[in-house]
Amino acid sequence: MKILVIGDLRKEIARSFQRYNALKELGHDVTGLSFFISHNKYNNINHKLLYRIFHKLGFPLDNTKINYRISDHIKKHHFDLIWIEKGLMVKPSVLRKAKTIHPYLKLLSYTEDDMFARHNQSWYYKKCLPLYDIVITTKSYNCNSEELPALGARKVFFVDKAYDKYRHRPIELTQQDIQKFGADVGFIGTYEKDRAEKMLYLAHNGIKVRIWGNGWGDWVGKHPNLQVENKPVYGDDYVKAICATKINLCFLRKINRDLQTDRTMEIPACGAFMLAERTEEHSRLFEENFEASFFDVNDPEELFEKVSYYLQHDDERQQIAKAGRQRCIESKYSHHDRLQYILSKIIG
Repeated sequence: MKILVIGDLRKEIARSFQRYNALKELGHDVTGLSFFISHNKYNNINHKLLYRIFHKLGFPLDNTKINYRISDHIKKHHFDLIWIEKGLMVKPSVLRKAKTIHPYLKLLSYTEDDMFARHNQSWYYKKCLPLYDIVITTKSYNCNSEELPALGARKVFFVDKAYDKYRHRPIELTQQDIQKFGADVGFIGTYEKDRAEKMLYLAHNGIKVRIWGNGWGDWVGKHPNLQVENKPVYGDDYVKAICATKINLCFLRKINRDLQTDRTMEIPACGAFMLAERTEEHSRLFEENFEASFFDVNDPEELFEKVSYYLQHDDERQQIAKAGRQRCIESKYSHHDRLQYILSKIIG
């Protein structure tokens, strides 16, 4: 199958690249167009302000000329499938043109965000929804008739999150790695009030927590037991941070109504111990207290009790981590498996 993949294709950072690479390894003829914008390229303060304004209005600027590049590719090449990752700046006129030139072309939208939420949408995205042959979402509730179908999506299909089988794996740590990334309890992710308060509760109760991610500037020095790095970790550093942490916290993003997240798969796939918010989806994906451990999001005391228990029971914690990785492999949670399923069962 000849596939044109459109998304953020940064190798070390973007999960879109992981899926792009997996599609190639599955034997398809894949071309990639990236719409990532380097901050160094557009560092003018007026341009940044203009970009934010138009994005908030729902008309994101097409700084990488992705619409022109898509049009140019479909004129020069034949594709069986155009796979668009979110694509807030992709215009409906471009998709209509693609269908006109290639009537049998399939158009697919793949989204990892809650696309019914206004902050994740754009005017272009909503206008494109009825043009896609299928919309793939990792948010089960987006399939409800009141959500993406109500916005015009003709066929919405839910798939669980996934991990990259090359990136997310147990990794041998050096003493330097342990010193650089090690922690008893750690969290990787962007600041959100609820998760911040939960970790502060742990800190007040004597638990040392290390935090990686964006938006934590105001929390630097908040408590002696909170080691706030206030920067993200990517690539192998991301994997090292997970593997060097005894208990990896997996909080869900409330603004996106998450029931699972990328770390849901990536932490166990690394052979590391995960303590996650208890949801129906988490409980379906991993057996509680055997392949991962869970806590009630409304009960910080249970979170503290679970953290305290597993810090004192190394063998049990390590066995759960090992079983969690095995579940990822046996249940086929990788990008390769997910994409093969989508293409064979959905696209046909």
